[in-house]
Amino acid sequence: MTHKTPRVAIQGIRASFHEEAAFKFFGEDIQTIECNSFKQTFEALKNGEADYVVMAIENSIAGSLLPNYSLLLNYNFPVVGEVYLPIQLHLMALPGVAFEDIKVAMSHPIAIRQCVDFLDEYPQIKVIESNDTAACAKRIREEQLTDTVAIANTLAAKLYGLEILERRIESNKKNFTRFLILTTHDNAGKVEANKASLCFQVSNEVGSLAKVLNILAEEGVNMSKIQSMPVLGKRNEYNFYVDVEWTEQKQYDASLRQILKYTHNFNILGEYKRYEENL
Repeated sequence: MTHKTPRVAIQGIRASFHEEAAFKFFGEDIQTIECNSFKQTFEALKNGEADYVVMAIENSIAGSLLPNYSLLLNYNFPVVGEVYLPIQLHLMALPGVAFEDIKVAMSHPIAIRQCVDFLDEYPQIKVIESNDTAACAKRIREEQLTDTVAIANTLAAKLYGLEILERRIESNKKNFTRFLILTTHDNAGKVEANKASLCFQVSNEVGSLAKVLNILAEEGVNMSKIQSMPVLGKRNEYNFYVDVEWTEQKQYDASLRQILKYTHNFNILGEYKRYEENL
């Protein structure tokens, strides 16, 4: 049963990018379920402690989050949506702290990597890695750290009462993370889909993957992403994760019917509406 206010499991804490993505998809009237790991978010969904999971799957700079593909397959919860979030990173400190006072900067390793050009200009600032951008902001507030800054989003600055000293310190201003929205089969409902996430294996013969890709092309179905992952314990066997998009349902239906002949362990991970925004 779905609660009036959706309970959304995220990896990390409130005001993290995962919560920002959840707000973007559901609006701000949600109950955020904070989890320490991506696996824990799926467990929360499985145990009825959450109605949805919001999970990062790829970043335009750091690439795919490979372990999360395995979670998709292992738990087999349907993907019901996606959201793209621009990753904007700011330097924040307790109110009244001057830039000259800063000795330490804390953030998630990926966020730190995305701000390396800025940080290189200030070698006197020691950089410390943490498991969550928002948690760094929270810690500065709780421990009243007057010589420390966090690298996080505006949501974190607002929630934990920090002042932004420098805005947009990320090196690449066109940095997006794609998040998937998952739920239980009971909760999924029918949507007018124009995008799907598929997973399958093909036989280890010359051209077997090419056959599948040709079918998509012939039916006018656009493949927007392909990712391969070795099948655990099987030599030369791979799971292919493929995202496809279409304008007419019949194109998709026709391609699926044919693809089934050339694949095995075929899974539809989800059919949903493509995320549209002027990125």
